[in-house]
Amino acid sequence: MAKKATFSSKIGLVAATVGSAVGLGNIWRFPAETQTNGGAAFLFLYILCLIILGVPVMLAEFSLGRGTQSDAVSAFSKLKPHSPWWITGGLAVLASYLILCFYMVVAGWTFEYLWQSITGDLYAVNLAKDGMDASFHAKMEEYICSDLSPLINIYVLIAVNIVVLLCGVQKGIERLSNIAMPILFILLLVFCGVSLSLPNSFEGVKFFLTPDFSKITPSVVVNALGQAFFSLSLGMGILVTYSSYFPKDTKLTKTAFTVSLLDLLVAVLMGFIIFPAISSFGLGNAELRGSTLVFVTLPEIFAQMQGTQLWSVLFFLLLFVAALTSTISIAEVSIAWIQDRFKKSRMVATLIVMLPLFLFSSLCSLSFGSLNSFKIWGMTIFDFLDTVSTNIFLPTVSILTCIFMGWVVKNDFFKKELTNNGMLKGNGYNLTIAIVKYLAPPLILLILVSFFLKL
Repeated sequence: MAKKATFSSKIGLVAATVGSAVGLGNIWRFPAETQTNGGAAFLFLYILCLIILGVPVMLAEFSLGRGTQSDAVSAFSKLKPHSPWWITGGLAVLASYLILCFYMVVAGWTFEYLWQSITGDLYAVNLAKDGMDASFHAKMEEYICSDLSPLINIYVLIAVNIVVLLCGVQKGIERLSNIAMPILFILLLVFCGVSLSLPNSFEGVKFFLTPDFSKITPSVVVNALGQAFFSLSLGMGILVTYSSYFPKDTKLTKTAFTVSLLDLLVAVLMGFIIFPAISSFGLGNAELRGSTLVFVTLPEIFAQMQGTQLWSVLFFLLLFVAALTSTISIAEVSIAWIQDRFKKSRMVATLIVMLPLFLFSSLCSLSFGSLNSFKIWGMTIFDFLDTVSTNIFLPTVSILTCIFMGWVVKNDFFKKELTNNGMLKGNGYNLTIAIVKYLAPPLILLILVSFFLKL
C-alpha cells in the first residue's frame, strides 16, 4: 500500500486549507449578504457565528480526517465499522461532486472576464443608450446564455485542474496554494488601498463598520449562520480530506483558528473594497447579487477609474485564483475517495473524477442557453444542483458529522486529536465538544429549516 500523502510544510498546509475555504462565496456572497442584511450588524453576527459555530465544527472535521488518515467516506467506516454512518461521508462526496459540476461553470466565467480584461474587449461596450450598468448586464447575459464560448472556458478550466491534480498533494495542490494564496491576499490589499483612497469612501466604511442592531431580525441571524457555515466549506468533505494529509504533530486548534481568521480577513477586505467603491461612485443603491456584483457592478466601477484595464485584469485574476483553488479542493474529495476505496492510482482516480465533467458541467452551462427550457422541479440544471447540494446536503452532512463526533465516537478520540495524544493542553476541549454536541446541530438545523420555509 502506498504511503499516505501529507503536506510538506506548515505554511503549505495552511495555504492549501485556506485555499479550500476561500472561494467565490467570500468574494461575492459576503458583500451581497452584508448589504442585504443591514451592514455592520450582519458583520458582527457573522464573526460571532464563525467563532461559535465555524471553528468547533471545523475541529470536528479536522479530527475526523487527521485521526483516521482517510477519505471522507472511510473516515466514518474506520471509527464505526459495519454501521450506516459511512452514508454521511457518501453524502459529502456526492454533494462536493454536484457542486463541482456547476462551480466549474462559474470558474469558466471568471476566466472569460479575465481574458476580456486582458484584451480590453470587456470595456468595448455601447454606453450611449442605457449607460454602463445596462451594457455590462447585456454583455454578461449574452455570454452566459451563449453555448460555445462558456464551454470552451469550462474545458480550459477542467484541463488546468487535471494538470494540478495529477501532480499530487505536495507538488500539485500545496505548490499551487503556496503561490496562489499570497497573490490573492496581495491583490486584496492593493484593491483595499485603492478603494479607501477614493473620494467619499468614508460613507461606505461607515455602513460596513457602524452597526445598527435594530436591523437584526431572525432571518438576519440565520443568514449570518449560513454565511459562516458556507464560507468555511463545512460539510463538503474537503476539510476531512485535507486534514487526512496533515502530519500527526499538526496543532488542530491553532490551524482551525488560523484558517478561520484568514477566511474572515478575505471577507472583510472585500467589504472594504466594495462598500467604499460603490459609495464613491454613487452606486449605493446597487443590488449586490452574486454575478451582478462581480460581473456588472465592479466592471462599472473600474470603467470610471484611471487605469481601467489594469484594475480589471488584477481583480479578475484574483477571482480566477479563488475559483481555481476551490475547484481543485472540491475535486480532491472524490479523488481521495476513489484512491482509497478502489485502490486506484492518482492518475486513474483523477481522470475518473474529472473527465465526466466535460459532460456534466457542459449540461450546467447549457441550462442558461439551449437547455434553458429543461426544468427539474421548476429549476434549471444549474440551479437544481446548486439548491440541492448547498441548501440540503451540506447542512445535513454537518449535522450528522456533529452528532457522530459528539455522541457516537468515544469522546477520548476527539480529545486525543485536539491534544495530539496528550502532548498539548486541552483547555478548550470541553467547550469545543459541548458546542459540537449541543449547540452546533440545532444552529445548523436552523439553516436547513429556513431553506424549506422559503420554498
